[in-house]
Amino acid sequence: MSPPGPRPSAPGVRGRPDGRRRPHRTPGHAFQDAGDLTTWLDSLLDGLGLARTDLCGHSHGAWIAVTYALHAPQRVGRLALVDPTQVFAGFRTSYLLRALPTLLRPTEARARAFLAWETEAAGTRPDEAWQRLYALASTVPGRKFITGGRPRAAGLPMPVLVLLAEHSRAHHAAKVAGKARRTLRHGEVALLPGATHHSLPLTAPDELNDRLLDFLGRRERTSRS
Repeated sequence: MSPPGPRPSAPGVRGRPDGRRRPHRTPGHAFQDAGDLTTWLDSLLDGLGLARTDLCGHSHGAWIAVTYALHAPQRVGRLALVDPTQVFAGFRTSYLLRALPTLLRPTEARARAFLAWETEAAGTRPDEAWQRLYALASTVPGRKFITGGRPRAAGLPMPVLVLLAEHSRAHHAAKVAGKARRTLRHGEVALLPGATHHSLPLTAPDELNDRLLDFLGRRERTSRS
């Protein structure tokens, strides 16, 4: 990806003595809705001097990536979605029921139990450091999970890669794959064998990385030719 040329400073971006820019953060402002997320991402890309970039997101991060790509399609070259939730289909009822205790009264023990239930579907077990990080993130005081309606993925004009965990308990991977293929105008869909929703990217990381690098590197290779 070639860096863009100099551009006027954008609203919400502060200058630095070395000429670089950084996103402006309003002290004390907590994100309330999806509009706050897209505004922040606009400011982040402005601060990085990126007029256009590629995005990759996993789970809810994929929902955020799709929401932003629909908000500013001219700024997204390629979009990679790793086991995306709430994009092409909803959650399984069993998944939501299992997740409910960690949402209502989060504790590290409940977060670990939920993680174990989802990853045992394929006989996988994330390493201890990752489990600890997941449990701590689940218990951050005052955290707010920002979401919204299902985005209109059919309106995505850019190439999209959808990688689904074969044994995901978050949703039915085969159904999501079928819906993604029918929805996307420029989409590729593939299953990652042996993976569950929460064991990614630790399960079969080589295949995941190879697919992502191949997809995200195509625009750069094309621009050189």
